[in-house]
Amino acid sequence: MSETTPRRYILTLTCPDRTGIVAAVGSFIASHGGLISQAAQHGDALHNRFYMRVEIQADTLPFYLDEFRERFAPLARQFEMEWGISDSSVKKRMVVLVSKLDHCLNDLLHRWRNKDLHCEIPCVVSNHNDLRSFVEWHGIPYFHVPVTPETKEQAYAEVERLFREFSGDFMVLARYMQVLSDGMTERLRNRIINIHHSFLPAFVGGKPYHQAFERGVKMTGATSHYVTAELDAGPIIEQGVIDIDHGNSIEEMVRLGKDIEKSVLSRSVRHHLEDRILVHRNKTVVFK
Repeated sequence: MSETTPRRYILTLTCPDRTGIVAAVGSFIASHGGLISQAAQHGDALHNRFYMRVEIQADTLPFYLDEFRERFAPLARQFEMEWGISDSSVKKRMVVLVSKLDHCLNDLLHRWRNKDLHCEIPCVVSNHNDLRSFVEWHGIPYFHVPVTPETKEQAYAEVERLFREFSGDFMVLARYMQVLSDGMTERLRNRIINIHHSFLPAFVGGKPYHQAFERGVKMTGATSHYVTAELDAGPIIEQGVIDIDHGNSIEEMVRLGKDIEKSVLSRSVRHHLEDRILVHRNKTVVFK
């Protein structure tokens, strides 16, 4: 968000599709003098589901978010909405998890320092100490939380404690090469973004570039998704691909793939920061 961008309230909602939803939402906003600066909607005919995202110029409303929520609630109940509203001027707090590879982390920190990502990064957590000096150079606290099969539950209890202590809003796995605990992924449902280095649902798990090489694929890519208990199977947010052929070695595929991973992850983070992602069951609608 630019320093000169007017402050906006961002309303997102999903509900069973029926006649009159757009009219009701628009009438509610207009009845209070609200000016809609941007609106997007999608109707999923197969599942009879409706999705909507509305940006309202904040200074045109006579009340703040708490009162908006109170006044909008009866309308939301009428249409059985799952909904939320946020203030674009309030920066979300992004806790980053990383292992040893630094390309995704480096890209996120670069975009953060250049104000390309409208967020705060209160801390970085890792199962290794390799990137400590790099992170601390940016003035960000770094926490080493080792993970072994024997200590997994305690380790993720500590990760979650840090997340809450630093008032995290969401978590990003910037090539964090560990499987999170089921309990934490459930408690932080749709708040943990992972970047997987393949074009899901193909080649889940470890060494996907090696799997792709062995299958002789003609393109490979990266997928960002929200984390669920099932490995690499959460709601997909963003994907990207690159063309390859028989002449590409595994090392070349890895090198080319890193660029795709960075761009896919940064786009996904921006979508999340701007409340552009709506999730229903295991599917996302992303208003780009």
